[in-house]
Amino acid sequence: MFEGVYTALITPFRNGVIDYDALEKVVAMQIEKGIDGIVPMGTTGESPTVSFEEHKEFIQRVVKLVNKKVKVIAGTGANSTEEAIWLSREAEEAGVDGVLQVNPYYNKPSQRGLIAHFESVAKSIRIPVVLYNHPGRTGINFLPAGVKELCSRAENVVAMKEASGDINQMMELHELCGDRLVLLSGDDGNLLPFMAIGGKGIISVISNLLPAEVKKVVTLWNGGKTAEAKKEFYRLLPLSRAMFLETNPVGIKAAMAMAGLCSEDLRLPLVSLSDDNRAKLRKALLDYGVKLS
Repeated sequence: MFEGVYTALITPFRNGVIDYDALEKVVAMQIEKGIDGIVPMGTTGESPTVSFEEHKEFIQRVVKLVNKKVKVIAGTGANSTEEAIWLSREAEEAGVDGVLQVNPYYNKPSQRGLIAHFESVAKSIRIPVVLYNHPGRTGINFLPAGVKELCSRAENVVAMKEASGDINQMMELHELCGDRLVLLSGDDGNLLPFMAIGGKGIISVISNLLPAEVKKVVTLWNGGKTAEAKKEFYRLLPLSRAMFLETNPVGIKAAMAMAGLCSEDLRLPLVSLSDDNRAKLRKALLDYGVKLS
């Protein structure tokens, strides 16, 4: 379950509101290009700046648009356990296949606090839970020993999106949890080394724009075609670097707008890409062969 390539879906905005026409086109493109799953309302989807009602409706609409053609893992994490439980229950009712739980940000719980938080959320629902460890964005690192302890307490914790950037930590996590926990990369730039140490796929930002191309890297690797996988990964790498010159999802939204797929609109406190970085991103897109509008 939850192996392969999942798109950390952007939330298209236009004039301050969610652009559901653009969403429909993006989701259709994802399915057509062979993505394994979609992750609405994660942090790439600017979930901290949407209302509870927008959050709930967006997930409901994605589930209907997908219509069981691919899996849907809804972002329902929060730094309040009760809020995360409420969002997760609403997503379960909407019919998602699982929920993504980011580390509680800012309040910096201990490892015991993290275990208690995720255990409470997991036991409040019946569907699978995917953890999301991103110390750089949340200020807290969920360590492998704590993850192993959580897995022994909550059977429906089945996977982890790992974005610590620490390859040794990732290897320790694989050693401790093995096949008990599906490991998914949380960083497009680390996809190939992540697969080499036991990862099973990725929750990708770049796949908003290039789902088939990211899927190709994983498919080639899993098929034993490591040289071809390496070639495709290194073709994507300059674009990956350019996409994250500024805080995600600023870069991917700019790229999607350049490709004519949606508006570049963001919600404050995020602002549009600077002119200098926009030029770098545009060059990387053209060098890769992306057709721009």
